[in-house]
Amino acid sequence: MLRIGSGAGFSGDRLEPAVLLAERGELDYLVLECLAERTIALAQKRKLHDPARGYDPLLEKRMKQLLPVTKANGVRIITNMGAANPLAAARRVLEIAGSLGLSLKVAAVTGDDVLDLITPADTVLETGEPLASYPQVISANAYLGADALLPALKSGADVIITGRVADPSLFLAPMIYHYGWSLQDADRIAQGTVVGHLLECAGQICGGYFADPGIKDVPDLANIGFPYADIDSTGRAVIGKVAGTGGLISLATVKEQLLYEVTDPTGYVTPDVVADFAAVRLREAGSDLIEVSNGRGRQRPQALKVSIGYQAGFLGEGEISYAGSNAAARAKLAGEIVRERLQDRCRDLRVDFIGSTSVHRQSFWPDVEPYEVRLRVAGKVPTRELAELIGEEVEALYTNGPAGGGGARKYVNELIGIVSTLIPREKVTTHVTVLE
Repeated sequence: MLRIGSGAGFSGDRLEPAVLLAERGELDYLVLECLAERTIALAQKRKLHDPARGYDPLLEKRMKQLLPVTKANGVRIITNMGAANPLAAARRVLEIAGSLGLSLKVAAVTGDDVLDLITPADTVLETGEPLASYPQVISANAYLGADALLPALKSGADVIITGRVADPSLFLAPMIYHYGWSLQDADRIAQGTVVGHLLECAGQICGGYFADPGIKDVPDLANIGFPYADIDSTGRAVIGKVAGTGGLISLATVKEQLLYEVTDPTGYVTPDVVADFAAVRLREAGSDLIEVSNGRGRQRPQALKVSIGYQAGFLGEGEISYAGSNAAARAKLAGEIVRERLQDRCRDLRVDFIGSTSVHRQSFWPDVEPYEVRLRVAGKVPTRELAELIGEEVEALYTNGPAGGGGARKYVNELIGIVSTLIPREKVTTHVTVLE
């Protein structure tokens, strides 16, 4: 039986449940999924400023705490924390291991960076327009599949670091390696993909993001555990968590995670397979234990998806609060003032009343008069100077707007836009570098 644990579901995930899972979970592998479309574009931007960086900013913190535990317990780490620079990340992990007195073998998987392989004529999937119609492209990363990780697994590396790899593929690769599955066995690869998809968001399947008090109660969320899966040679798996940890693994949490970010359950496309989630069977196998089986699939696609990051200007924001009698009307007037002052220079301007209309753009209780309102004005603009002006105009409401405004804040962020395209699989070449 193969046991794979999930140590992170996104770049900023908590570290403590991963350490506990590595300590007490009796794992073979710990997978940390830390990369999203915007995350890797921002990493590429950091790499442009410093060629020695470009990996996940929490790499050092995670590895300093995890390496002593995983080494002591014979757990191999697989992670996409390499982001835009897997080789630099691998070197840094080796340095950290040395500082801890640990002897490690680290493998870096590269080849997902395809910036030199895309062309201005490539079609953007979201709009059907050519890539040439977008501003300066700063990154292009293909979603690699499990096959790219197999040489790294064969190398015996204690830590395997990748860039952009499809999330479930990080979990699927050790299944293929451990059991010797054929990459052409679509049903088995699909079943492994189902398991990887269920594990990839870590705490979500244990009740995080599921919890809704009084409707879907989850116990002890403050001490939520992260999941593991026991997987047999057919791909059948039982999802569980370390005894005594908080959270909940149930048919409901597993079903929600199964459908998370899935637009077509009968045709979930990954670099490894086109999986059919409709046939998946779930069964309670005990307390906080759910058995997963019967994933089905079709052969993998001939093209790989590419996530493209481009310079999208700047976001300027300003916030200010109004409280007490007539707060909503004063906040509304303040928003109108800023909009009028900026309308000729900032055409893409958004005015929100946080807690009332900022998420759904309307209030579900229009007759309720809030006692306090926080005004937020934000706009996407081409220059930093214009972005700064938005916050400045909001701050100026202190003495140039309605009565009682307070707690003003202003922010400017450089924006990275994300679109995607396809690239023929045969154009992408992957490589594994082993360091020790």
